[in-house]
Amino acid sequence: MTRPPTAAQRRVIDAADPVTGRLRGTEAQLASLVKRGLAFRHPRPPHDHFLTPEGHRVRQGVMEAPAPAAEAPADAGVFAARVGGEETPPESGPTRRREVHSAWQGLRELRRMTNADGAVDRPCGWERTHLVQAAALALEAAGHRPAGRDAGGYRVRETPQPEAVAVYEPDGEALRTCAATLQGAGWQVSEHREPRTGTRYLLASPRRA
Repeated sequence: MTRPPTAAQRRVIDAADPVTGRLRGTEAQLASLVKRGLAFRHPRPPHDHFLTPEGHRVRQGVMEAPAPAAEAPADAGVFAARVGGEETPPESGPTRRREVHSAWQGLRELRRMTNADGAVDRPCGWERTHLVQAAALALEAAGHRPAGRDAGGYRVRETPQPEAVAVYEPDGEALRTCAATLQGAGWQVSEHREPRTGTRYLLASPRRA
């Protein structure tokens, strides 16, 4: 599990703009947050740094429980959306729902800040480089049930096709609902069948326009 942010990193995160997630700090501090996936450097001048969805989730945690980093649990880490079928999935419940909601709102803000036209209904660059996590977050935030080790639910997986993920869900109606959710979140979705097994799945790609 990823180590929690250091005390210095948490101070930078906590001081981020509450709306945009814009960060201020030394080059070394900002670079360390980028390396850990908690921030990104805007590609256009003046190349400011902003929190990623994981960074927004951590920031919310800092604001709600401003304990020193040394007191954080040893296994605390950054947020990860449920892709389905995890060996040790996080516990469900109100805390998880708050984390998912915070991450989704952070992602929408990331879209607004990084899409040239400020659109929030279309995936951004971060999502194109984190396809599985981005699609899984859209599904989990909409309330879809991720698969357990031995139960039904969605599973998001990488594919050999560039900028595309596969979404599996054994229940046909639930699969169609997943398709509608992803389309509403700005993804292009089509349904397919595996040639040998006949298993139905979705192929989803982030929409560009």
